[in-house]
Amino acid sequence: MTKPFFRTFAGAMALGVGLLASQAMARSDITIAMQLEPPHLDPTSAAAQAIDSVVYTNVFEGLTRFMGDGSVVPGLADSWEISEDGKVYTFTLHDGVTFHDGTTMDAEDVKFSLDRATAEDSANAQKALFAGIEGVEVVDPLTVRITLAEPNGSFLFNLAWGDAVIVAPESIEGIKTNPVGTGAYKFAEWVQGDRITLERNPDYWGDQPALEKATFKFISDPTAAFAAMMAEDVDVFDNFPAPENLPQFEADPRFQVLVGSTEGETILATNNKKPPFDDVRVRQALAHAIDRQAIIDGAMFGYGTPIGTHFAPHNPAYVDLTGNSAHDPDKARALLAEAGFADGFETTLHLPPPSYARRGGEIVAAQLAEVGIKAEIINVEWAQWLETVFKGKDFALTIVSHTEPMDIGIYARPDYYFQYDNPDFQALMATLNATTDPDERTRLMGEAQRMIAEDYVNAYLFQLAKLGVATAGVQGLWENAPTAAIDLTAISWAE
Repeated sequence: MTKPFFRTFAGAMALGVGLLASQAMARSDITIAMQLEPPHLDPTSAAAQAIDSVVYTNVFEGLTRFMGDGSVVPGLADSWEISEDGKVYTFTLHDGVTFHDGTTMDAEDVKFSLDRATAEDSANAQKALFAGIEGVEVVDPLTVRITLAEPNGSFLFNLAWGDAVIVAPESIEGIKTNPVGTGAYKFAEWVQGDRITLERNPDYWGDQPALEKATFKFISDPTAAFAAMMAEDVDVFDNFPAPENLPQFEADPRFQVLVGSTEGETILATNNKKPPFDDVRVRQALAHAIDRQAIIDGAMFGYGTPIGTHFAPHNPAYVDLTGNSAHDPDKARALLAEAGFADGFETTLHLPPPSYARRGGEIVAAQLAEVGIKAEIINVEWAQWLETVFKGKDFALTIVSHTEPMDIGIYARPDYYFQYDNPDFQALMATLNATTDPDERTRLMGEAQRMIAEDYVNAYLFQLAKLGVATAGVQGLWENAPTAAIDLTAISWAE
C-alpha cells in the first residue's frame, strides 16, 4: 500500500511543481509605480514628463524614436533620404500600420500631425522643434516629404521626441483621456488618482512584446513608495523617490536596483522678467548662495552630478562650468549689496511634488536665507505647477528637473517660462540648428553653455540620477533615461 501511495503523492507533487513553474513562466502582466500622475495623455500638448512615461513608444510612436542607449532609430518611418542641401527629408513609411481604432496610418496622418504641431494656435509644448518646417507634402500613402527653411542637424533627433508622435484626425478630439496611437499597447482604463492600464495590441505592425498588460500606479509619498515595493504590491518603481532606502533594496535578493543617468537638468529656475531677478547681479548672487553638493547629499543622498549650465554631463559636448558659480556666500552678499539689496529681500519658491524639488527646496531656502534672501515655500501639485508656473509665468523661483533630451534650445525662446530674452543666444542656436559638421556643432554647444552660465539665467543644481527599483525577475528596463519613457516593449519576466 505504501509504494502506490508514495507514487501518487510524488506524482501529484511533480504535477504541482510543474504547474507552478508554468505559471511563473507564463506571467505576462506587470505593475509599474510612478510618483507623478499625468495631467492627461496627449504628449503633443503638455510638458509633463509623466505623460511620456506612460505613452511614449507604448501607445504613440513617431517617425523616429529613442532607444535606451540614447540612439535614434527608425520608428514609423522605414527609411528616409536627405537632399544634398540638407533641407528636404523624404520618409518612406512602414506598410500595414493601423491605429488602435482600426484606421490606417499613412502619410496623411504624418502631415496632419506636423501641421497641427506647427499651427499658429498649436498647444505643443515644444513647438520650437518644428519651427523650421516650411512644408509637409504627401507624395503617396507611404511617402511624405518634409521641407525645411534651413538645414537642421538635429531634425531626426527632434522627431524622436514624444511631442512629435503621429496622431490621427479621426481620434484627436478624445486624445487626452482616450489616446489612440499605433503602438504595441492600447489604452484600456484610467482610474484617476490611482492607475492607468494598457493592454497589448494584437494588431501591432511590429514585433509583439512579451507583456500582455501593464498597470501604472501613482504613489506620490516616498514612505508609501517604500512600503509598496517592500510588500511587492508593485513590480517596478520608476524614478524611486526615496534614495535613502536604496541600500535596503540592494541588500534584499528579492529586488534589483538600477542606478543610471537622465537628461534631467535640475535647476533653481528664475523668472528673468520679475524684479529683482531681472538684474543679473541678483541672479548671480543666487548662484553663489547655493551649495550644490549639500543639496545632492541632503535631498538625494549623494545621487546626482553637480552642473554649472543646462547640459547633461554624460554628453560629449558638456563643458564643466561649476566653477563659474561656486558656493561663496560672501560674494553673494556683496552682489546683493551692489544691486541695492544689502538687507536682502523676500520672495517665493514654488515646489512641485517630486522629492528632488520638495526636499531640495527646503535646503535651497535655508541657503538663500544665509545671504539675506527669505524665500517663502509654496508647495504645489503638478497640474498647478504647469498652470501657474510653466504656462502662467506667475512665480519668482521654482525647482524643476528638465528631462527633455539635449534641450538647451529652450533658452532661445523668450516666451519660455523663465523668460530669458537674449538675441545673441537666439542667433547662436539658429546657427547650431543649421550646422551639420560634428566638430563645429560641439564648439557651438560649448559656446551656448557658457553664454547662459555667464548670464546666470538660472541657478544650475545637479543632473538627476535615474534611481529604479524592481523585482528581481524583471528584465529589459532602461537603466538610463535618454528621454522620459518606460518602454514596455523591451520588458519581460525572466523564465
